[in-house]
Amino acid sequence: MARDPENIQHEIEKTRDALAESLDALADRANPKNFIESGKEQVSEKLADPKVKYALIAVGALVGLALVRSILR
Repeated sequence: MARDPENIQHEIEKTRDALAESLDALADRANPKNFIESGKEQVSEKLADPKVKYALIAVGALVGLALVRSILR
């Protein structure tokens, strides 16, 4: 059974458009800038967690106290 050439052309264009969209999506996901932004967001979310936030404050305070103590000796 022969297929209509216009129908075949339409299917080719539809497939080409789908492929172009897929390639654009892959290029966007593989962009290093997007990896950096994603990493920044993840770090910001972790630092917003009260457990992490207060633990870092405590460590900073202890380090600061140790520095002041070593300077005054």
